[in-house]
Order: sequence, then structure tokens, then C-alpha cells
Amino acid sequence: MKPHFAIPAAVGAMLLAACTMNPRTAGPAAEAMMQPTQGSKTQGVVRFQQHGDNVLVAASFTGLAPGGHGFHIHEKGDCSAPDASSAGGHFNPTGKPHGHPHTGEHHAGDLPMLTADANGNAALNATLTSITLREGASNIVGRAVIVHSDPDDFTTQPTGNSGGRLACGVIVAR
Repeated sequence: MKPHFAIPAAVGAMLLAACTMNPRTAGPAAEAMMQPTQGSKTQGVVRFQQHGDNVLVAASFTGLAPGGHGFHIHEKGDCSAPDASSAGGHFNPTGKPHGHPHTGEHHAGDLPMLTADANGNAALNATLTSITLREGASNIVGRAVIVHSDPDDFTTQPTGNSGGRLACGVIVAR
């Protein structure tokens, strides 16, 4: 009789994640280096990786107030205004209402909310289906990512009542 080996669930999950992150199966990649707006100390990086019809998002931030912060892709790749207003509104090529990216209708640029810890650090890993790094109307390369001062209520139109803009970065292909 052959011995039976069981793989612990955590090890299995890591192996599965490693397979899905295989660079040979990955599509285009992009990133946004996030710089603080005037009067803010928030900074970080957001990385995007195309995998089939999904885009994997990995973000890391410092300098936030503890708690929730709205997080969105905006229509223009322009962070030149001191308050990042030059980035325009949320990226919304399909004309949908603002909402949560994992439930119901939403802007293509609606991202899950960031939650900062007591030290002002936040990290986010998400899989999104309404954006792409490939050619087409939902392509986000050349647009801006914004971190906001307040939590996103995912209801108030058109911004989720997310408050001022704390950091801005232009999404560039890698």
C-alpha cells in the first residue's frame, strides 16, 4: 500500500496562488506611483496585472488617517493640480452609477475601499472584471488613481461621498 500524503489547506492555497500568478500566463502589467496632494502625506504604489478577463490590483499606502478611504480610477491621467482635480471624475466608460466594484452596477473606476491601520498603512489586493490593460474602452493605462480622505459609501452619486483627494498617480504600462 502506498503512503497517503495530505497537503494542508494553507499550502494548497499558496500553490494555487502561485499558479495563477505565473508570469507565463499573465498579460500586460501597469503601475501608478502615488504622490501626495498639497497638504497630504499619503503616498504609495498601485500595481495592475492582467490575467485573462480579470485585472489583479495590489496596492500599498502610508500616511493615511486610520479607517476607510475611497479609492478610484479617474478619467484623466493628470495629477498636475495641487488637489489632483486635474484627474477629472471617476473613470466611467459605460455610463453606470457609482457603486461597489463587486456588487451590482458601478463605474469601471470604482475600486474596493482602502482601510488604514492605526499607523496609517493600508494594503489592498483585489480582482476586478470591469477594467482592462488591453486595448478598448475599459483600458486604464494613462488614467489616474486617486486615494480620498473619507470612506466611500458606495451609494452617493457620483463620488461615494469620499471627500478630498490625498494622493494621485498616473497608471503607466510596465
